[in-house]
Amino acid sequence: MARESEFLALDDASLRAVIGPNSRHVALIEDAFKVLIEAPGGGVSINGGARDRANARAVIAGLITRAEKGAEVNEADVRAGIGQARGVGKGFSNDPMALPVGKRGAIVPKTNAQARYLDILANHELSFGVGPAGTGKTFLAAAYGASLLRRGQVDRLVITRPAVEAGEKLGFLPGDLNEKVDPYLAPIWEALNDILGAEDVQRRRDKGEIEAAPIAFMRGRTLSHAFVIVDEAQNTSRLQMKMVLTRLGEGARMVVTGDPSQIDLLNPRDSGLAHALRILRDVKGVGVLEFEAQDVVRHAMVERIVRAYDADAAGGRPKADLEDTERKDSGA
Repeated sequence: MARESEFLALDDASLRAVIGPNSRHVALIEDAFKVLIEAPGGGVSINGGARDRANARAVIAGLITRAEKGAEVNEADVRAGIGQARGVGKGFSNDPMALPVGKRGAIVPKTNAQARYLDILANHELSFGVGPAGTGKTFLAAAYGASLLRRGQVDRLVITRPAVEAGEKLGFLPGDLNEKVDPYLAPIWEALNDILGAEDVQRRRDKGEIEAAPIAFMRGRTLSHAFVIVDEAQNTSRLQMKMVLTRLGEGARMVVTGDPSQIDLLNPRDSGLAHALRILRDVKGVGVLEFEAQDVVRHAMVERIVRAYDADAAGGRPKADLEDTERKDSGA
């Protein structure tokens, strides 16, 4: 296939986003598609076959879109774009879903799966986001809930999860309810602090606009005009899941997040998440997004770890898949 060059004119901000620290972003794109990318000034030139140039151009376009929205552009975005160009998705979403601007810039979906997830959150009273760690399911749920709270579309953001230790006995935790629950909800608080700022989060907690409680404390309540996040739902029992799902009151919406591969219950078959997905998937008003290993936007190692565990659970890792993953991440 004939190798030709094309030039993309970019402004300084877009150029910096495409090149990345120490030219790391262009190195990833070059390695993925066997193209040569140079920055002679005022933009980048792409040299390679027609299809490879088109794939590289699609990734670059996605990075430029994020940069123009004020979002931070990092290696996770580049890897996500590469995955989409290889056929994982249809491209970056241009709709940020009116999400807030976090400490690291505007929050926008990084993958097609994340864009579909936000669409499900926007159009269903009850949503499920399930899949491996690092796919953004909890962070985006928190960001979407924070956006509803800021716009006054809900009165409260309620976060709950089962108090199940991941294989460790933490013993008696001192303090009031918030101090007992906070260690279990650290990922949510980190997300909200990044989205709203620690001071705003604390102020809203003091006013009762943001509330956290274990699943057990949801019994008997009716949650009206609230956005409810049920995190780590794979560790709820079937009875707990039914109980918390039926807390929905007038004007309330709920998202249930979890990873079915990380069940910490003594009897994994009692997990309420898989059961709820099975019986509620086709119920009106329910939306489900199942993330996969290729949707991981955390560290590149996380995707490789997830794939290895998935392959082990399925009975072994195909040699071709191993070689493809190594080739994809060479130089990482």
